Amino acid sequence: QVQLVESGGGWVQPGGSLRLFCAASGITFSSYFINWVRQAPGKERELVGGISSSGWANVVESVKGRFTISRDNAKNTVYLQMNSLKPEDTAVYYCHASVGSATFWGQGTQVIVSS
Repeated sequence: QVQLVESGGGWVQPGGSLRLFCAASGITFSSYFINWVRQAPGKERELVGGISSSGWANVVESVKGRFTISRDNAKNTVYLQMNSLKPEDTAVYYCHASVGSATFWGQGTQVIVSS
């Protein structure tokens, strides 16, 4: 059974940091491209960034310089390091794994940035 489990979310003040985790099981994790996607209240899901199976990572312009994606294939885990958080980063953060036609989503982890 394939599982993607996000964790690490929570409440943080503006300017703070959080590290999100996406742990996978039931798939050959190292083969998968992993995206982080977020959904803010009342808004559509938006891409945050992604990392290839070989470790090439990129993030969208709105978080560039603040967010970093990395992976540890030995631990079947992808990380989203979020620094200098802003209230507009408040959202549920999901990881999404894909290779070919296979695609899987996690259940999400809530991030709240507020003073």
